[in-house]
Amino acid sequence: MEVETVAPANCAGPMCSQCGMGSFCLAGGLPPCDMQRLENIVGGRRTLMRGEYLFRAGDAFASLFAVRSGYLKTLRHAHGACQVTGFPMDGELLGLDAIADGRHDCDAVALDTCEICEIPFDRLHHLLADVPSLMDQFHRTLSREIQRQQASLFLLGNARAEQRLALFLVGLRARYAARGKPSINIQLRMSREEIGAYLGLTMECVCRLLARFRKAGWITLTGRRLTFIDGASLAAVAEGVCYEALG
Repeated sequence: MEVETVAPANCAGPMCSQCGMGSFCLAGGLPPCDMQRLENIVGGRRTLMRGEYLFRAGDAFASLFAVRSGYLKTLRHAHGACQVTGFPMDGELLGLDAIADGRHDCDAVALDTCEICEIPFDRLHHLLADVPSLMDQFHRTLSREIQRQQASLFLLGNARAEQRLALFLVGLRARYAARGKPSINIQLRMSREEIGAYLGLTMECVCRLLARFRKAGWITLTGRRLTFIDGASLAAVAEGVCYEALG
């Protein structure tokens, strides 16, 4: 059951220069002098427990949030339906959606224990004008978010159910590998129901497809412990060129 709270910031001092996720965050590629200036504006760190909200749809926008460790899900509610829109993990930035209108348009909820760095946007806005390298990194972050959203639109609008799930698993593995994490054996933080809500599939469909992937010898799955056995075949399904083995 989700905890109905929004986590407050604590006073732990951020150290971008010592963070292993710096290359994925705003600190990526910054020279030491500019990284120090970024560190100086970060407002502190929050620790979220599973089920805690980082922010809710409709909350006033004041800060961006960088995931230092842990996993979250973002959700949008409309017309009585709930859509999972993403699963941010360490090194990724949340809150970009609220820059335009000054309010968040989704909920962000922790899937496990998370450590979050808060970046007050008014201070960041002023710093961007003074630090070209930071502005460049901010633009790259915005571009990656646009690419992610476009990929999600393609996934929901064009891909078959098998391809959606294969793309999700292959993409998740790539995100782990890019961060230097073990990418053969993965502990899924999200439930089958949450995966389905992200992919536009029912939980039953997700379970059925996972069983077919397992039967084909591409993965093993015990609880939420996923092991990739034949990543090439799974990638072929993700690319839309191989469905026969699922028959």
